[in-house]
Amino acid sequence: MGAEQGTSTNQSVERAAAVLAAFHDGRPLRVADVSSRAGLGQSTTSRMLATLEALEYVERDAESGLYRLGTGLITLSGSALNQHPVYRASRPHAQEAAALLGLGVNVSVLHRGTVFYLANYEGALAPKAMTLAGQRNALHATGMGKCLLVGTTSAERRAMLPQLPRFTGRTVGTHEELDAQVELVLGRGYATEVEELALGRACVAAPIRDSTGEVVAAISISGSLSAIDLDNREGELAGRVIETADEISTALGYAGPVVHPHQSGPAAVSPRTPGGVAR
Repeated sequence: MGAEQGTSTNQSVERAAAVLAAFHDGRPLRVADVSSRAGLGQSTTSRMLATLEALEYVERDAESGLYRLGTGLITLSGSALNQHPVYRASRPHAQEAAALLGLGVNVSVLHRGTVFYLANYEGALAPKAMTLAGQRNALHATGMGKCLLVGTTSAERRAMLPQLPRFTGRTVGTHEELDAQVELVLGRGYATEVEELALGRACVAAPIRDSTGEVVAAISISGSLSAIDLDNREGELAGRVIETADEISTALGYAGPVVHPHQSGPAAVSPRTPGGVAR
């Protein structure tokens, strides 16, 4: 393949990706809307949509003429999820917690400086008409984000998150505050978030570790302020989210620390290798 042909192929892929990205908010769109959002001419956009429709990556409503994302992408996203080790390990435990508590349970990973949702499950007290899977949120304004930052240094956090935008009056707005929140997670094993991302919402979250002991994901229990009732249930929900995170970590191969009997303090605990041998 010549350089010119390779450049043309790359441009086609980039244009197709831009067309698909135009549907990011889930609304059906006209060709003109897609063209505007993708930054492409209408004729180019029409050709791209026709190709993507043939591949089942978009669908066109026969009556309205509006386009929406197609079932081919559902097949791809399902395959991507099923290949992800955190998703496979977390699914049964997160579902069980949502059913038992009646609240929302979310699982996420750190991706490009954001909280990336792998899955969410709704209990009877936290119904949703849409899935959070595939969406992103701010690390500094979410309980899961604070957990995902465990293991990062203060300098790394400042480089990753040069700005800490406030979403409400309660959002963490300085790196000193964020440092303290991450240290709190390290000390007690869980994070809380009350109306830092959105008014009327709260959550309790805990970090998930892999076989090396590194934090690779986080899980949260969330709901409306009235449903989650943190003033009276923080201890109960913290215990549940930590237990569920531990179950998922174990499924990922984490053996946990070795506790030496007849000792106390930091010397009583040694990290474990994946095989469970203290080192």
